[in-house]
Amino acid sequence: MASSIVNVPCNVQAIKGLDCQNYIGLRPSRNLKFNCVRTGTTARRPRLFVVRASEKNDGPVKKMGLSDEECEAAVVAGNVPKAPPVPRKPAAPVGTPVVPSLPLNRRPRRNRKSPVLRAAFQETQLSPANFVYPLFIHEGEEDTPIGAMPGCYRLGWRHGLVEEVGKARDVGVNSVVLFPKVPDALKSSAGDEAYNDNGLVPRAIRLLKDKYPDLVIYTDVALDPYSSDGHDGIVREDGVIMNDETVHQLCKQAVSQARAGADVVSPSDMMDGRIGAIREALDAEGFQHVSIMSYTAKYASSFYGPFREALDSNPRFGDKKTYQMNPANYREALVETHEDESEGADILLVKPGLPYLDIIRLLRDNSSLPIAAYQVSGEYSMIKAGGVLKMIDEEKVMMESLMCLRRAGADIILTYFALQAAKCLCGEKRMMKKEQLYL
Repeated sequence: MASSIVNVPCNVQAIKGLDCQNYIGLRPSRNLKFNCVRTGTTARRPRLFVVRASEKNDGPVKKMGLSDEECEAAVVAGNVPKAPPVPRKPAAPVGTPVVPSLPLNRRPRRNRKSPVLRAAFQETQLSPANFVYPLFIHEGEEDTPIGAMPGCYRLGWRHGLVEEVGKARDVGVNSVVLFPKVPDALKSSAGDEAYNDNGLVPRAIRLLKDKYPDLVIYTDVALDPYSSDGHDGIVREDGVIMNDETVHQLCKQAVSQARAGADVVSPSDMMDGRIGAIREALDAEGFQHVSIMSYTAKYASSFYGPFREALDSNPRFGDKKTYQMNPANYREALVETHEDESEGADILLVKPGLPYLDIIRLLRDNSSLPIAAYQVSGEYSMIKAGGVLKMIDEEKVMMESLMCLRRAGADIILTYFALQAAKCLCGEKRMMKKEQLYL
């Protein structure tokens, strides 16, 4: 096959929007010299021009000093400035069948054909501001690794906690929720340590607020970390979880946390009527500004195992099915939603997260309140384990799972991946900025 090479010097500015990855050897440059290679005609392929870019620099492009009118007049006169040649149509691989185009009026793939278009039409956005970082704390000074949750620790409240919060803030995560590992000696059947103003959680809140005044602190309102029985409520001698008596204790716990500086108290116990009672108790003590995030649809799930190991809070007997919801139930979540809204909840939470996307969407479609989702310990640990075993790409699955929770309708996500995911998002933002500099 005969061919000839025609050197056509063409000094042009860097081309905006050109996907350099699709053209081998073509990188952003102030000046490009194009070599047009003309190939001969064959039976299989028509004559075409192949355009390659070299990095030879013929000097900066000099302006001619012409006015707009002179430039327009030159074009009208037929003296059109040279521009880069039209890129050739990419060839299909050998053996590709020749078929007529399908008579499609709409081809959705057109809106997905480039990273820029995909970003422009992305319906759901994920940001570090969407994350609430759950942190386990204890009385010790050292950070103790949690075996069932790789990468998570029981943080010493005076040192490790402050350092971890600082790391989170550096990448845009400015909301945390605290879970205490309480010494067994302080646990009791009525969970009185839950409202000790000098207890572990109030001390940690005061410390964090002193160091980071604008940090948003969520707290857990429930008796299970403080109960010698490991349940979220007071247990009667026949094993029944007492509702109204437990609510009385929860009100005192919420007020104690608000007094220490908590921004959002989060009843996770699933007792009936506790939202209204807590709202009344907070208001009576002058804490009208403190929000309530209700665990509205908290299911009796098997995904909580690693969390209970982290806090050493497994029930001493039985299970939590008499107060947490049946995983088989869908409409019941609406009952809980309507009750929590009427009692004064500010945020509605669904727990667990990914296995209950339908419930997140149900609440989103039936409430105007912000919706939270809790990506629980079991979800976290499974992704971590899959990554370690090289069965999945941990980072990609992590980010996809968080995006799915957002897409389902969650405004905020409680996730142990908060720090890791925020770092990924910050890295993506830096890459986008670099790409924009080249365009």
